[in-house]
Amino acid sequence: MKFAGVIGFKVLNEIRPSVWQPTIIERMYRGDVNRVSRRNRSSDKVNDDMTISNEIEILADAYAFQNFQNIQYVAWLGAKWKVGSVSVEPPRLILEIGGVYNGETGPQA
Repeated sequence: MKFAGVIGFKVLNEIRPSVWQPTIIERMYRGDVNRVSRRNRSSDKVNDDMTISNEIEILADAYAFQNFQNIQYVAWLGAKWKVGSVSVEPPRLILEIGGVYNGETGPQA
């Protein structure tokens, strides 16, 4: 299965001397979805938590290789998913994604 979507990177920007602010940078990437699996986790909530354990392999550019440690989420199938781990295998990055990402996102178009 093919993948085309946004990946969110959290980077620190110096807004004035010695004052740093985290910012989300979204960039578009293409690649392949290598593994698709889903699991519902029972909880004390009204609705169970859904967790996915998917692997997305992207063709990375220089920015992705220099900032792979800052990858926060992948936008896929209408939601933003947390990136649990990243494997570097040039010229590709392999992203393992899990639960729904609820953190800060990039600017909305």
